[in-house]
Amino acid sequence: MRNSGVGLVWVTGNSGTGKSTVRRELARRGYRSYDTDEDGIAVWRLRATGEQVHDPGGGHHPETWLRDHGWRINRARVESLALMAREEWVFLCGSVENEAEVWDLFDMVVCLVLDESTLRERIATRTTNAFGKSPVELEAILGWNPTMEASYREVGALVVDAAQPLGVVVEEILAGVLELS
Repeated sequence: MRNSGVGLVWVTGNSGTGKSTVRRELARRGYRSYDTDEDGIAVWRLRATGEQVHDPGGGHHPETWLRDHGWRINRARVESLALMAREEWVFLCGSVENEAEVWDLFDMVVCLVLDESTLRERIATRTTNAFGKSPVELEAILGWNPTMEASYREVGALVVDAAQPLGVVVEEILAGVLELS
């Protein structure tokens, strides 16, 4: 990790932990920030071939969708963000299955975590993203949740309790970034 007051920060966590909301708040505060979903930095790919496929969206994935498809990040897009991060802090918020392929480009990793009941409530009530609305997707999200915090602590990520108010979550992230400066 660099110690130069600039860098690329990966803000990740389970679906429903508030990554997109954090991205919007960072942008509101003047930080360059991107979202893997909203900014097209990740796409669905067939697991068997790697071919990019159209997302039917709206929570209309067939029951076998997660078995047959993977949400994967585009390394070239992350490399372009890493170039920007030579001049300022840049935040990329999202969750992808192939993140290990781009970890070398990040100066810091932040993982947002939630308890199961808060996660269930957020998935049920969110209106900005339909992922998790189907029973199969919700089951997958809840299955990923118990190991999220421990696995990211093992790799040295800053773990932030996303059940806190948004301002507190963002302040914890920014305090972690400042420690690198």
